[in-house]
Order: sequence, then structure tokens, then C-alpha cells
Amino acid sequence: MDVKCLRSVLYVPGSNVKALAKAAQRGADCLILDLEDGVAPETKAAARENVAGFMRGLAGGENKIVIRINGLESDWARADLEMLAGTRAGAVLLPKVEGAQDVHAAAAAMKVAGVDEEMRLWVMMETPLAMLKVQEIAACAHGAGYPLAAMVIGTNDLYAELRAQVTPDRVAIAGLLGSCVAAARAYDLDVVDGVYNDFADISGFEAECRQGRVLGMDGKSLIHPAQVEPCNRIFSPDDSEIRWARDIVRAFSLPENSGKGAISIDGQMVEHLHLENAKRVLRLAAASAPKG
Repeated sequence: MDVKCLRSVLYVPGSNVKALAKAAQRGADCLILDLEDGVAPETKAAARENVAGFMRGLAGGENKIVIRINGLESDWARADLEMLAGTRAGAVLLPKVEGAQDVHAAAAAMKVAGVDEEMRLWVMMETPLAMLKVQEIAACAHGAGYPLAAMVIGTNDLYAELRAQVTPDRVAIAGLLGSCVAAARAYDLDVVDGVYNDFADISGFEAECRQGRVLGMDGKSLIHPAQVEPCNRIFSPDDSEIRWARDIVRAFSLPENSGKGAISIDGQMVEHLHLENAKRVLRLAAASAPKG
């Protein structure tokens, strides 16, 4: 799934035809077409048909589409996977993953349904057990059958199952979020922060985006188009970050710094690890720059 950046990942309920029709124009880096929590049981079949029709109507950009299916134990999962097999979506998002066995079971079911082996797996991390087994789940990046590519944090379910209170600083789950980031980095996965429910509260949303970025998240999952622009802005390198990254790359390229493990720039010690991070910042800046 060749998504250059995952700053903004917008959920779109498969049952909402109007939202689907406008989804591709919202400016999000990635769309999650939802067949699970965002769809009532009585509209599951219609939502599946809506998503299939949406995918057929795309003239490109299929690699930026993720389809969240219903849980494998549900009555709808088989039909979801059969529909998925007929699309060119970039990934399938598995809900309620609680261990490696769930990832392997999903891969086996996808194979039976005829899903292309290039289809990538994303997993929802949304239960206490998932958090306890985060390393085991992330390790499925090596050998799941289908390539595991990303973790999405399901903060609403996580708060509920922990019986924790929701506070602006997210103190109840901050450590768990950090554990997910660590596991993602250890196994070269993307990791996407959970949703912010009050879409009218843009200042609160922006604060949570900044916290997620400080923690190391690649981006944030969204529930409303109004959240896309501030999310993209906050998860993009700002001008000062870009200037500093360029200074680091430029300094290390000078002949007098050839072969040095550490150099001084504006009174600061800078090592090769900072050089690699500077290159990553510049790649992200290039990928997130407005096209046109």
C-alpha cells in the first residue's frame, strides 16, 4: 500500500451514500470505508454493496483505501471478505485483534475468499488484551501470510474496556499508546492514533493531534471532514523543522565532515541518528506538500 504519509485517516460509514460520494474530495491521506462499528446490523448488506460500488467507481487512488470488515466470528465477515476480493483496496482493517492467532486466522480466511496476496493487513488495537500482546501482534509483520502494515488505535473501545476516564491529557492510556508506537517502530509498521469524538471542538482536537505526534504517531483517525485540515497541518513538518533538517543534511554533506559520527551545528551536537531523522522529515515534507 504505497501511501506516502498517513497524517489523516478518515472513517467513512459504508451505509452513508452521501459521505461515500464526497469522501475522495475531503483531502484525507487515507480513507477507512467502515463495514463494522459505523454500520447498524440491519444495513450491513447494503453498506457492503455501497462500498463495492464506490470501489468500482474509482479511477485511481485505490491504494489509499482501507476497508474495515466485521469481526471474523460475525455473520457478515465471509461476505465482507468475498466483496474485498473483488476490489483493489490497499488494505483490510481487522477489528478487535487480540493476538497473533487473530492475524493468522484473518490471513487464512482471506486466502479462502480469494483476496489478492498483495492486500495488506491493518489491525485495530482496542482492548486491554491487545495492549498486553502488542509485541506479539506487531511481530506478525514477519510471516502473517499477508503483509501486516499498520496498527490503528481504537481509543473509544479501549477506554470503555479499561473503565477509564477520558481526560484531555489521556493519562489513562498514554502509556499504552507509547507501547503501540514502540512495537510499531520495532517491526516497521505505521501506527495511527484514535479518534477525537467532539468534532466541533477543533482546539481540543488539535491538542490531541499534537500529543499524538509527540508520542510518535504517524497520524490520527478521524470521524469528520472538518478534522482533516488541522490534522494534516499538525502531522506535517513545519517550516522550522524543515529548515533544521536541511541544515543537518547540508552540514553532513560538507567535505570536512566526511566520515564524522558527530558534528556541531549552531552549538548543538548532531549525530548520524539525527541525520537519518532529518532525511525522514524531508521525505515527509515532500510527501505532504500540496500537489498541483
